[in-house]
Amino acid sequence: MPLVLCENILDRVTLMKKNRNYLDLIELPTFGERFEYLKLNGVVGKDTFGFTRWVNQVLYTSVEWRSFRRTIILRDNGMDLGCEGFEIYGSILCHHLTAITYDDVVNKRSIVFDPNNLISTTLKTHNAIHYGDIKSLSLGPIERVKNDTCPWR
Repeated sequence: MPLVLCENILDRVTLMKKNRNYLDLIELPTFGERFEYLKLNGVVGKDTFGFTRWVNQVLYTSVEWRSFRRTIILRDNGMDLGCEGFEIYGSILCHHLTAITYDDVVNKRSIVFDPNNLISTTLKTHNAIHYGDIKSLSLGPIERVKNDTCPWR
């Protein structure tokens, strides 16, 4: 990718979103920047599986996928979006940065098992990427201020 000067981080993220990949994602230092890079603004995209959803379920339960998934989780150190300080203590999903399709799975295209197309995440973060926004995620302790829990003050 050619070097392009951007006025701010949002310009840089917008430029990078055109060809999402892991190597660009990890250049973004904060969880918020990584989330902005990945979020889909409530649009999942084209119908990827529909009534053929069983195909991706077969993929995700295969021995090949489970082994590959382990390598992605190890690469990301079990961190949400591979970001230091965002350890995942429950179930870990591997999110495809570029969505895969029925044809990709059936024809065994490289995009399905491309490490540069996957990132470790939690279910909550994964759902926020697809349908929500960063406000739906708890990103640390809430800073309390005097009377913030008192509705009449």
